[in-house]
Amino acid sequence: MKEEYIFEIIKKLGVDLPKFPDGRIDYTNSISAPVLIIFVRHQGEILLLKRSKKVNAYKGKWSVVAGYLDEIKPIREKVLEELKEETNIIEDNIIDIKFGQSYKIKDDSVHRLWLRFPVLVELKEKPKIKLDYEHTDFKWIKPEEISKFDTPPFFHISWEMLKEYA
Repeated sequence: MKEEYIFEIIKKLGVDLPKFPDGRIDYTNSISAPVLIIFVRHQGEILLLKRSKKVNAYKGKWSVVAGYLDEIKPIREKVLEELKEETNIIEDNIIDIKFGQSYKIKDDSVHRLWLRFPVLVELKEKPKIKLDYEHTDFKWIKPEEISKFDTPPFFHISWEMLKEYA
């Protein structure tokens, strides 16, 4: 994954969008948005998170750590920031971070074209998960169990983009 490519996307999409006071791009009403889709894995199990009613999209669905690419900063740093914010997973517990093939998907249910950047984070130890407001529950599951959960549309594609690391 080339950061320069991602930075160009962020600049292009953010040029006409409002900014938060801290300078991050506000994608709330945008028709396109780039996002990290971060799968956390420990000993063959992945962490699923149930989205709360306080988020804008996919309320009540099972997903993974995710975050808008809303500022120009190293992607690894953004991954670490999202992990810490949503689950309290810290860098000291990470063995490796791998990036899958990005893809675009139009989801009419939320009126948005997503530019998804799948990431796989491998952990040393199963951490004590501390959820923020974005999630209400979590489960560790085997990847083949994903289809048993009510996930956002096209969620399985993000995992498929990481299959080479399975």
